[in-house]
Amino acid sequence: MKHIVYAAILTVALLSVGRQQSVAQGADTAAEQEVRQTIEKYRTALLQKDAATLERIWADDYAFTNGAGEIHSKADRLANLKSGATSLDSISEEEDMKVRIHGNVAVATSRVTIKGQYSGKQTSGQYRTIHVWVKGATGWQLVANQLTPVTAK
Repeated sequence: MKHIVYAAILTVALLSVGRQQSVAQGADTAAEQEVRQTIEKYRTALLQKDAATLERIWADDYAFTNGAGEIHSKADRLANLKSGATSLDSISEEEDMKVRIHGNVAVATSRVTIKGQYSGKQTSGQYRTIHVWVKGATGWQLVANQLTPVTAK
């Protein structure tokens, strides 16, 4: 009889853990879709030089590391965009983007081909990208991203 009681308790406990994991996975899937949609808005805003949208997407302490290894703040990026020093003609994804959710933080990685210029310097080519997003009261905001040029082997 004891074995039956223990088995029943264990079964209930395992079902409870499985349900919690399922709920968490569902939340992560929804968050991943939100991040992917925000990334699409981000790319569109970059291509259209939409400073108002980028100002909302970039967190106040945002940091961008470009393909030359230079670090730019939100203010730097907005100034470059408004002056025309940053102007992108195209951003195309070369492979599937991976988005990992860690609570209210998301990390997205992919490889893209970019045509245009950052900070007045031509930057066309293939790059590995990493984006770090944080979900706050206003939604997902980009806190850091980096472009690393892909070189031929």
